[in-house]
Amino acid sequence: MIGSYLKTSRRSLVRNKLFSAINIIGLAVSMSVGLLVIAFLTDLLSYDDFHEKKDRMYRILTKNEIIDQPEMNFASTSIKAGNRIRETIPGIEAMTLLRKEFQGDARIDEKTIIPIAATWADQSFFKVFTFPIIKGDPSTALRDPYSLVLTEKTAKKLFGEADALGKTVRFDTLNYTVTGVVKDIPKLSHIQFEALVSFASILGQKADADGDLLSWKSIYSNYVYLVLPENANQQAIQANLDKLSAAENAGIQNRKITLSLQPLGEIALGAHYVNEIGASVPIPVVWILAGLAFVVILSACFNYTNLSIARSMRRSREVGIRKIVGALKGHVLGQFVAESVIISLLALLFSLGIFLVLRTQFLALAPQLDNLVSLDLSPQIILYFLALAVVVGIAAGFVPALFFSRIQAIQVLKDASSLKMFRHISLRKALIVIQYTFSLIFITATLIGYSQYRGFISFDLGFTTENILNIRMQGNKSELLRKELAEIPEVSDISQSMMITSLGSLNGSSMKYKNPQDSAGVWLNMVDARHLPLHRHKFIAGTNFRTRPVNGTETEVIVNEQVLKRFNIANRNPTKALGEMVTMDGKKLTIVGVLKDFHYGTMENKIEPMVFRYYTGDNGGYLNVKIKSTNLPTTVASIDNAWRKIDKIHPLDAKFYDDQIEEAYKQFEVMVKVIGFITFLAICIASMGLFGMVVFTTETKLKEISIRKVLGASEGRLIFLLSKGFLLLLVIATLIALPTTYLFFDKVVLAKFAYHQPIGLAELVTSVLVVMVIAFLLIGSQTLKAARSNPATVLKSE
Repeated sequence: MIGSYLKTSRRSLVRNKLFSAINIIGLAVSMSVGLLVIAFLTDLLSYDDFHEKKDRMYRILTKNEIIDQPEMNFASTSIKAGNRIRETIPGIEAMTLLRKEFQGDARIDEKTIIPIAATWADQSFFKVFTFPIIKGDPSTALRDPYSLVLTEKTAKKLFGEADALGKTVRFDTLNYTVTGVVKDIPKLSHIQFEALVSFASILGQKADADGDLLSWKSIYSNYVYLVLPENANQQAIQANLDKLSAAENAGIQNRKITLSLQPLGEIALGAHYVNEIGASVPIPVVWILAGLAFVVILSACFNYTNLSIARSMRRSREVGIRKIVGALKGHVLGQFVAESVIISLLALLFSLGIFLVLRTQFLALAPQLDNLVSLDLSPQIILYFLALAVVVGIAAGFVPALFFSRIQAIQVLKDASSLKMFRHISLRKALIVIQYTFSLIFITATLIGYSQYRGFISFDLGFTTENILNIRMQGNKSELLRKELAEIPEVSDISQSMMITSLGSLNGSSMKYKNPQDSAGVWLNMVDARHLPLHRHKFIAGTNFRTRPVNGTETEVIVNEQVLKRFNIANRNPTKALGEMVTMDGKKLTIVGVLKDFHYGTMENKIEPMVFRYYTGDNGGYLNVKIKSTNLPTTVASIDNAWRKIDKIHPLDAKFYDDQIEEAYKQFEVMVKVIGFITFLAICIASMGLFGMVVFTTETKLKEISIRKVLGASEGRLIFLLSKGFLLLLVIATLIALPTTYLFFDKVVLAKFAYHQPIGLAELVTSVLVVMVIAFLLIGSQTLKAARSNPATVLKSE
């Protein structure tokens, strides 16, 4: 039976080369996108699989609620939370504390090596995580202060082929002893590090310098991971976490911190939290990609269904004869499903080649993607690919198979045109409408998305960013670099800031006015006296900073209009607000200037209360360099040379402000590119299907066309008669697609952005024109060919 199916399918493919090619190419192109999504999802679901206790591992999450500020959910928590969990909550098998942001230049025998990014970890680290240690004792490697565990790659980088165990590595003025070497960290691990530093080291270094280090409120840099016993009661653990949170919150005001459990398997693929320590892809992103792939595959399946039903006149006679010689309904059903699966498997061979090309392009969309997944082929993924091909084949061939299996032999051999399918072709029309509806939605979405992206990066922020180069100081003294940059003629001005605004990074503090009980969160940036003039911020009252703080004693603050509104300072009168006192971090500060509101965050964020304070640091933050040059590459090279004079180890980390703003919306740009690519595939697949339908329709109506020509019909009239049905279907698709896309963007996508461009008529009209032009070319080429056919040649056999 199977041999018969294969033989019959081969003959059908060879006999109908055009339709077979359309189906195979369409399925191959669409399945390549499906393969990409499968590989992407498989990698995400494989994250952290190498940990032996993965199914019992959890991370502590922190919900932070401050009065007058939005609720924020953090992946990080406090050291105190970790210590209190260890001391007070029963039923925990193991727990470890991590802290990020250990960075320094490794030195051996006074020889400077290169910067190393490490993570602080306590002595229980290897009881929780399965990072195989190949040298040293995992139970004691991180026990003592100033202990250091290196990865294989880092150990070779520092000591070559020599045994690293017991060696000394110097960071700043402290010596660390190598107590262990672990295997290199797998790519599919949400925690990545070059080295681990014993947590005991940090307590001696920072306890005095940072009074909040062990505070319940210090939730921004620390991470707690747990291992629960087999069959542990997770609800009981959570209940104890709630009790612990309530007890600690009783000692603080205007703030509530709540702890919760997050399974390890939900970190890489799950909700995104503030201060993620590693890879994290929100589930909606995967759903969007999977949905786009499903729509494209569905479009190719529609092609198969449409073309199969369109050719039903020829195939129905074949089925009738098969039934007369004894074929049962199940045999016919199996024959056509098998034929569809064979086509799908043939398409899979082509789609693998397309997938290999797409994989490279997909990973190149953003550096984060290349660091996130590998998309390598493995036996498991190959099986998934085969399963996809079989499922697509069955889905594409099921409707035609069901139709042909119900054919009555006597009826079809007597008069094939009497079959119900020939009298009711609404299914075929519906499939074409659906295909082009999705195509129009994709094209319109791409155009709207691109328009919004361009609007975001060119939006008037309320200050200037043109030709400003932001240089990250990387711990170097800013005054030294200022002197070197001042020697470069093209450098017209220099300022310093703690951070770069309008890129999505936010730094907050709390402020009080006259009422000591009324505290509100404000966004904060520390800047020097040149920063506001260099960026051309607009003062509506007052002046720039007048005095530089001496010995850290601040006296002045500059605020935006929203601060006046929040605290109703001087009845919101900017001029009268000058001289008023506010309290921040226990310091009484005088308002010396009021700025016109500007965009401190990205377009998603509303303009909120924001202040500037004087930056007194000399070895951190950024230098903002204003450049006036007709040859920017040469000027940047001169700046690089200046940097090398003060730092021969770290490469220059400098970016133009405008480029940084583009990077801030990189995810939006990537999504536009992905949807644009899917749009291209969808319109190609839909057009191939339309082309096949037009070819078949014109072939079946050649005699009718010839008779009409003999009776005097013009070519233009014939083209109109042949194409009006298809064009009407496109009009229906347009009436469905445009309102749907407009409402989706207006009410869902752009509703998340506080500021965005209005959706223009051009984006909507352009998508329709693109589809109509493509369709007209496809329909017109074939209908014109049919209209110009010689009636004598067509009708000579009649």
